Amino acid sequence: MAKFFADRLTSLGGNVFATIDRVKQEVIAQGKPLIDLSLGSSDLATDPLILRSIAAALEDRRTHGYVLFGQTQSFRETVAQWFTRRFGIPLDPETEVLPLIGSQEGTAHLPLALLNPGDYGLVQDPGYPSHYGGIYLAGGVPWGMPLREGYPDFAEIPSAVLNRSRLMILSYPHNPTTAVANLAFFQEAVGFCQRHNLWLIHDFPYNDLVFDGYVAPSMLAADRDKSITIEFFTLSKSYNMGGFRVGFAVGNRELIHALKQIKAVVDFNQYQGILQGAIAALNSDGTIVKRSVLEYQNRRDFMTAALQTIGWQVPKPQATMYLWAPIPHANSMEFCQQLIYTKGVALSPGSGFGKRGEGFVRFALVHPIEVLQTVIDRLDDQDFR
Repeated sequence: MAKFFADRLTSLGGNVFATIDRVKQEVIAQGKPLIDLSLGSSDLATDPLILRSIAAALEDRRTHGYVLFGQTQSFRETVAQWFTRRFGIPLDPETEVLPLIGSQEGTAHLPLALLNPGDYGLVQDPGYPSHYGGIYLAGGVPWGMPLREGYPDFAEIPSAVLNRSRLMILSYPHNPTTAVANLAFFQEAVGFCQRHNLWLIHDFPYNDLVFDGYVAPSMLAADRDKSITIEFFTLSKSYNMGGFRVGFAVGNRELIHALKQIKAVVDFNQYQGILQGAIAALNSDGTIVKRSVLEYQNRRDFMTAALQTIGWQVPKPQATMYLWAPIPHANSMEFCQQLIYTKGVALSPGSGFGKRGEGFVRFALVHPIEVLQTVIDRLDDQDFR
């Protein structure tokens, strides 16, 4: 009996990260020690303040059922209050806030509400893979905007592409390049999207992981009327809650409603206890975030200096939990495979983030400094010229 699968699986098929994961598992199966810096999953513990709120809910049987939109009111109100405190922009928790299972749910599902087959979505190149994947799922066509020193030049977008485009996805601080943006650039992006009738989606997971006095602005600061913009947040990075899968969307009420319609078909919400933990996090005094930021800053400072001592010149980023490092190799996938096999160190190949990521690798600073020192020791005889 013939078995048929949807054509869209072709665009979602094997990728470089699946290959890297296979190589990692092969090395682990052989009993070889591996230090994995390829995945941006924090090694820092979720704060006890958050865990106590989640634990308290476990004994309350009222939290054990499905969680529909109406039952997320307390969380949505907390998000609106937090956002207004943080960015000075008011939100209606009923129409301008939506809980998400991580920000990736938003970037993957929203294109289903905005694109017809064959429509274009404008994304960054290099950029985060799920931004491309969401467009593919919707039957759309991603068009990678080349990043030059971290930013796209909107004037480079061909008119034939622009005329068929319906959305633009940006993300700053940027994964993988670690580039940061200012309000002036956001104003340029908002103005461009308004002129060309594009929805503007801003993925904002690293809003707190910033260093050296840099403050990451919200895209809504450039679109205070929320005319075209939606912004995605997650508690995975700021509060080390990656496994709890909790985030939220804020912004344009039409976009919030459209994403809510898609979400209603796909899932309910998280366990109520997780939302209570997220409320505790957002209402906390900032100590949790400051502690994590200091740790990542110390790792950044150590790692950029240590890599320089072994001949690998890597820029010091102002944000994120990553380093974006140039390599002396034509093929980042081959380079990363070689490091796994010969050094027991796993990095992410730049080619996995788009064709303009070739020639780079990404370090995720998800181990303490003593482990990062072991990485440096293993790489010490590598030629980085």
